[in-house]
Amino acid sequence: MTLVEDFDRSVRMFPRRPAMVFGERRLNWHELGLEVNRAARLLLELGVRPGDRVVLYSVNSDQFVIAVHAIFKVGGVLVTINPRSAAPEVRFFLQDSGAKLLLFGDGLQDTAQKVCQELTEMRCLALTPGTFAGDFTALSAQASAEALENRAHEDDNAEILYTSGTTGVPKGVVLTHRALRHVAVMCATVTRMPLRPRTLHVAPLYHSAQLNLFLNATTLLAGCHIVLPTFDPVQVIDTIERERVQVFFGPPTMYQFLLKVPGIQDRDVSSLEVGAYGAAPMPLALLERIRAVLPDLKLCGMYGLSEMGPGGVMLTAEDHATKAGAGGLPAPGLEVRIVDEEGQDVPPGVVGEKLLRGTSMMKEYWQRPEQTAEAIRDGWLHTGDLAMFDEDGYVYAVDRKKDMIISGGMNIYPAEVEAAIIRHDAVRDVAVVGRPHPDYGETVVALVSLHEGAELPLEDLRMHCLEHIADYKIPRAVIYGEVPRNLSGKILKQDIRKLVVPADRAGSSAG
Repeated sequence: MTLVEDFDRSVRMFPRRPAMVFGERRLNWHELGLEVNRAARLLLELGVRPGDRVVLYSVNSDQFVIAVHAIFKVGGVLVTINPRSAAPEVRFFLQDSGAKLLLFGDGLQDTAQKVCQELTEMRCLALTPGTFAGDFTALSAQASAEALENRAHEDDNAEILYTSGTTGVPKGVVLTHRALRHVAVMCATVTRMPLRPRTLHVAPLYHSAQLNLFLNATTLLAGCHIVLPTFDPVQVIDTIERERVQVFFGPPTMYQFLLKVPGIQDRDVSSLEVGAYGAAPMPLALLERIRAVLPDLKLCGMYGLSEMGPGGVMLTAEDHATKAGAGGLPAPGLEVRIVDEEGQDVPPGVVGEKLLRGTSMMKEYWQRPEQTAEAIRDGWLHTGDLAMFDEDGYVYAVDRKKDMIISGGMNIYPAEVEAAIIRHDAVRDVAVVGRPHPDYGETVVALVSLHEGAELPLEDLRMHCLEHIADYKIPRAVIYGEVPRNLSGKILKQDIRKLVVPADRAGSSAG
């Protein structure tokens, strides 16, 4: 089956049930089906055929959801772009994917216009009224709403999602309908989403987690998509309360901000059943605060990557009672190995590279056969993630292989140091990187964001760390400032390395 068949089933079987809420706009499944049919007819008129790439460059919106399903319906391949991307990045994605059409959202007209003036053969349409491009919404409203035959097959390409590009040139991850349906079913099953869930989409839909785990799973279950364009913690709490939201996903930073909403303990968020998180580790201190404020929330940790749909390992609500801090067990339909440098499986407690395989694995990196062959060997995806098993088969994330610091011949995993630092009451956020050192190879540097009004001198930080980690792992320098993260919550380590090398330009305090 395909994602299109899941959508059409929900339209046929639950036509009067709520399907989408965006601002004041409310659609049931019958109405959403008509909107998608019109948008799909317009795509056909524009010459989009099975296999053609259509780029969606927008924040979350009702038209984003409609466009996604319309692209799938005509057999097109969805390519999503971070709405904060600059013109050169947008141009790269369009050219690299060989896109036939660019659909851009509100506030992105200037960048889209600049790119489309350079790529003269590129057709551009605005999801909201624009001055230089046609209005996709208005044009689709004039198209026929008559249902059209599904033009996609389960082994056809459905998406090309570019890796975050935090290091190197972004690569396009190619995912099929079969892979994405597996991810949707996996998400619905492991998180125990209710039937016909009311799901809040506030994490960016351009990212694989919100798009493939929660948009597709909610469509599969004929639930209601409640869409917010950007994250504002007060607006999120208001929306959960007003719309009786049942399912929420976000990186740990979103939970931190939600817990700071004034009067949160007095708000009626009792409808919230599933609280999923991913993109970054959940600090144990934050986990405890969530439990205190939202004791009935079923937390689910999702530790995966886009190359698997996303998929990997998952920590269920029950597992949080005894395995808090673990990545989790392999998701249904997936297998995990942890291997050493020679590709041999390592025993529990030993750190190695995490390998994955399963139904949701990417087909390839778009038009990059050499990098595909490097990543997928003997049927296993080599993730570059360092991890280890415990005696019960739970996977614990250690760090990215490329981020490991080697100081004086000792391996130091930044995630371990970050976990120690974040336990200090003064620390709001932290990231750790290595700085070149003439004698030791590298030394540890921490970028620390403090709570408002807090102070934490380097020596106090070092004494705190000595209570939790070995002395050779503690930071030798600290920089105070905001930790740069992308919209999905991942730390931009490359940006931090630019701050710490050379250190004298970063205003660091050395120890």
